[in-house]
Amino acid sequence: MTAIAIFVKTPGLSPVKTRLAAVSGQAWAERWHAKAAWAVAEAASAAAAGPVYWAVAESQAEARACWTELPVLEQGNGGLGDRMSRVMDSLVHLHGSALLLGADAPQVSPACLEQAAAWLSAPDPRLCLGPARDGGFWTFGANRAPDRKRWTSVRYSQHSTSTDFRQAMQDLGQWLTLPSLTDLDRAEDLAAVINELAAMNQPQPRQRALLAWLRQQALSANADTASIQKC
Repeated sequence: MTAIAIFVKTPGLSPVKTRLAAVSGQAWAERWHAKAAWAVAEAASAAAAGPVYWAVAESQAEARACWTELPVLEQGNGGLGDRMSRVMDSLVHLHGSALLLGADAPQVSPACLEQAAAWLSAPDPRLCLGPARDGGFWTFGANRAPDRKRWTSVRYSQHSTSTDFRQAMQDLGQWLTLPSLTDLDRAEDLAAVINELAAMNQPQPRQRALLAWLRQQALSANADTASIQKC
């Protein structure tokens, strides 16, 4: 059984999507984060993989009150490598294998998650990685918990993160590489995310709703730009 943990931050308790917020405003970035996270959760729950968790950045009761419907794990303290290591250790111990998902690539399909879960269900050591187009990754999975030093040796949020991360974990088993997806971290990523959502064969209801919302946001932005140019 492969458990899935979706990494989220709670608006109002932690800064959310800071690079996006610098351009779009904090309120828009927080709405995006929440809508995308729930779309990822629906896709993960639709996959025939295993239990799905929120991996929440904060320990306050308000965080648990925000992230409902799924069981909550706390990421704990430290850098991203420390926090991912802690969640992976817990889920591999409980369920045998785990997938860690970001909340910024809602165009993930249940079928892709099922493929990863099936790969990780083998008895031999296995890992999988879903690269993001910005050089990071949108998911990592394993059926053995890597040592924390491997996690913390990687510099995250860099153009080389995916390559460096795989190199740090390279000798731990057989690898499956999943399709590349676009994280919406910057305003210029919006068009790619819209296109990837629109190209999905069987989107979940929240993915369809998110696509409609993003298209409306893009139209509004274009209309605002046109008005400015006329002035």
